Amino acid sequence: MTIAHRMGQTANCVSRFAAGLLAALAASAALAAAPGVAHAEAPGSVSAAPIPRAEGAGPPLWVVRDADSTVYLFGTVHVLRPGTAWGSDKVNAAFASASDIWVEIADQDDQAVVMPVIQQHGVDPSRPLSSILSAADFAAFDKVAQANGASGAALDAYRPWLAAFMISMSGPTNAGYRSEAGVDKTLMDRARAQGKALHGFETADIQVRLIAGMSEEAQVAYLNNYVRNADGIITNLDDTVAAWLKGDAAETGRLNRVNTRDIHEDIHRAALIERNADWTNQIETMMQGAGTAFVAVGAAHLMDQDSVIDMLTAKGFTVERL
Repeated sequence: MTIAHRMGQTANCVSRFAAGLLAALAASAALAAAPGVAHAEAPGSVSAAPIPRAEGAGPPLWVVRDADSTVYLFGTVHVLRPGTAWGSDKVNAAFASASDIWVEIADQDDQAVVMPVIQQHGVDPSRPLSSILSAADFAAFDKVAQANGASGAALDAYRPWLAAFMISMSGPTNAGYRSEAGVDKTLMDRARAQGKALHGFETADIQVRLIAGMSEEAQVAYLNNYVRNADGIITNLDDTVAAWLKGDAAETGRLNRVNTRDIHEDIHRAALIERNADWTNQIETMMQGAGTAFVAVGAAHLMDQDSVIDMLTAKGFTVERL
């Protein structure tokens, strides 16, 4: 597979840096699992097939209300195995009641938007990985890359953060995870089919700049983590999905931290803190208006430390779990 082809695959993954990094980084392993690029379709042209029903109450849903505004908050998993049962009456009712749907990036499937951003911030031939990593770390990276159909030499021009995404994507894809089966894509398609207004909290450029702006030390730690724990990527994602389906917010957050804060504080800051603060401000603005909105963002943004829910609560809002 050529670097250009791999870049095309990664464009779709990074736009879902939704996983905050997979499952927002359990989303990051998941983030990077999307094969190919899905294209946005015109309103009314997308099937809105019923979502298989989860056992029990299903994934958690929160709401913020005042006299004339309602904002539902739903934590997503960006990639899932097709047929995963995550639907529920509460999510269906909340989504149906909303006129406006908010996601991380509204045009996340547009490769023409995402690819130039990745090329600009993810590739640097003047500072190859082989000059940044120790000889032992580069050899370990090369071994994992070859197991995934690439090589250290083929990915040498990648910045460490992008190389980490590449390393983390093959396992979940081979295990059957797909972005088109993910919650975000499913709800975006449904919004388009129903003619709902679809909004993005940020752009692909903002997302990529945040992760690319991490210190080189953090990026290298991020890459080395995925290289050293390549055998555990699928297990972490499986466990994250299981916790999310059961509505276990605490465990979902803990599993996310394995791939973020537990590696380096810069990753937690880039993946969650900075973005959550911006989104919280935007939700506060929504609450100053009127109407009903449905927010669907990576689960870690609502279930990990420094979450949107924490930040809304700090601003004086009452956030109720339904």
